[in-house]
Formats: sequence, C-alpha cells, structure tokens
Amino acid sequence: MTSSLKHRNLPSLLLQARESIMGHTRPHLRKNGLSDQQWRVLRALGDGQQLETGQVAKDAYLLGPSLTGVLTRMERDGLIQRNKDPADQRRTVVSATEQGLELVKRLSREIAQHYADLEVTYGKGKLLELYKLLDELIALERQ
Repeated sequence: MTSSLKHRNLPSLLLQARESIMGHTRPHLRKNGLSDQQWRVLRALGDGQQLETGQVAKDAYLLGPSLTGVLTRMERDGLIQRNKDPADQRRTVVSATEQGLELVKRLSREIAQHYADLEVTYGKGKLLELYKLLDELIALERQ
C-alpha cells in the first residue's frame, strides 16, 4: 500500500527549525564567548552533577573526538573541571565550575525569555503539541 502523502525532507526541516531557534540563542552565547557545543556541555552539567565524559558526549550530542577539544577549551576558560573518577581511575569525570554554573543560570534566564516570546507568538497549545510530536518521533526512532 502506497501513501498519498508527499514526503518532505524531514531532516532538512528539523535542521532549519533548529537554526531558526538557535538564531535567537547564538547571540547570547557569543556574547559570553561560547560555541553551540560548549553551551550543550554546560547545559548537561548545569545542575551541578559530575558526569563521566561518555555521558557528557551523549547528553551534549557530541562525538568523542569533538568533545575532547571542547572540554579542553572550557577547562582553559575556567568553565569546567576534569578529574579521575574515584571509583575507576581509568575514567574521567567532568563537572561545571562555579563560573560555569553561574553562566548556565544567567544564560538560561536570557534564553527563557525567547521561549516565552515564542509561546506568545506561536501559541501555548501549538508549542505543547510540537513538543509532544517531537518527543513521540524521537521515541519512535529509538525503537
């Protein structure tokens, strides 16, 4: 059975939507000297926990080799610290410094304003439905 639905390039549409949203977020990041990848790392560490580097890569949607460079720059800038895992010295754990945590708090407030504006413009119901549909699509593709 063939579908009569004309399929569009969903990955391209999702990337365009991401870029549209990030167009509002990036100026806040750049003003604070952060790349998109560094922001994703800080968000992953933003509640103050310590994560193994593999988990940081997963939570920040970064490949291992990219993560290494990102963490090196962030450590240099005083945003994160890396330590050996006390339970397994072969593993490295990462945590945000006080400076990094403060940056997450401040930027999160600034970015939240964009989401509030989006909710007003797009509509709360439509935004909630978009979240629901995206969650369903992600869950479906993980099966």
